[in-house]
Amino acid sequence: MLMEIVDQLNQAMPVHFQEDILANILCRLPVRSLLRFKCVSKLWKTLIDEPNFRMKHLNHAKNDKNSQNFLFYQLRPMEAIFSIYCCPFSSATLAEDVRELDFPLIVEPRFCQVYCCCDSLVIITVYDNLAECHRLLLWNPSTRESIVLPTTKLSLNGICCLGMSFDSNTGEYKILRILEDRNQGRKARGEILALKSGFWRKIDEHPDVFQYILLGMHSLAYIQGAFHWVGFSRNYFVVSFNISHEVYGEIPLPEQISMSYIDIGVSELEGMLCAYSNVHHQGENTFKLWMMKDYGVQESWNALFCITDPNIDIPVPKYVFANGEVLFWCIYYGRAENSYWTQNGPFTLLPQGLRQN
Repeated sequence: MLMEIVDQLNQAMPVHFQEDILANILCRLPVRSLLRFKCVSKLWKTLIDEPNFRMKHLNHAKNDKNSQNFLFYQLRPMEAIFSIYCCPFSSATLAEDVRELDFPLIVEPRFCQVYCCCDSLVIITVYDNLAECHRLLLWNPSTRESIVLPTTKLSLNGICCLGMSFDSNTGEYKILRILEDRNQGRKARGEILALKSGFWRKIDEHPDVFQYILLGMHSLAYIQGAFHWVGFSRNYFVVSFNISHEVYGEIPLPEQISMSYIDIGVSELEGMLCAYSNVHHQGENTFKLWMMKDYGVQESWNALFCITDPNIDIPVPKYVFANGEVLFWCIYYGRAENSYWTQNGPFTLLPQGLRQN
């Protein structure tokens, strides 16, 4: 179908085709189609390679919910096979549209962990087949391009969480790594990598935080130019870290969870900060989700839903559908694979056996 469109365009305007009109058409196409269309002519290749066109294509994709994809992995240890898949949430038949991704050319993974995604770029840790070691990669699944990120300066022991965003002040991507170091008495530590610099740099510790609560968080929540996670001092609160100015901030959690000892996390949904908790009490697990309508204002926390189920553990919100349903990942006791649910029950449109990190 796409090649038919190309032929029609070439036949309709064989001499000149205004670049702005051509750019508006091409920016709506998926990356894999653009890679093919670079072979149409030198003009098309030059246009597609231009930084301004790449930014226009990226902005169009970010504003188009139909272009959003979700990453999953499948591990079959008995066969020594590890695969990563993606599927579009715009499809009504998700299970039929799952597509296996090609791994970066530089690795043959035994296992990998997906940390976070930003502007179609993915940070993954890859455990190699040939060595008991791992590497941190920045990977573009659409082009299969990847780079090995520098070795971290902090300990690899403990729980860590990463986030990546584009800093418009410096015109570069930055990666933040937060660590709950168990060898240091659960001390909260962090480091940042500006891709242009090529090395990790330790950041100042938060003056008031005793420890970070990172268990169950898959990536740092990025809202309003800052990364967010949960910290603990005299009580629980949201820690923010501005990516441009590298300064900390604090945001109160909903009053219902700020003084309780429970599993707590934060995430981003629809561009808003969300907080969630999972209370374990008398054999039951109760999962609650709040969304902050006005950023930084404690009174604007709005409770979305509450689910009580003894088998749901470590739930993490992932996505909001057009009908308001919230998709969340969890460990569901009694099932071999991780599960996806909404507030209305199990989410069955995804194929069985896939997991997401």
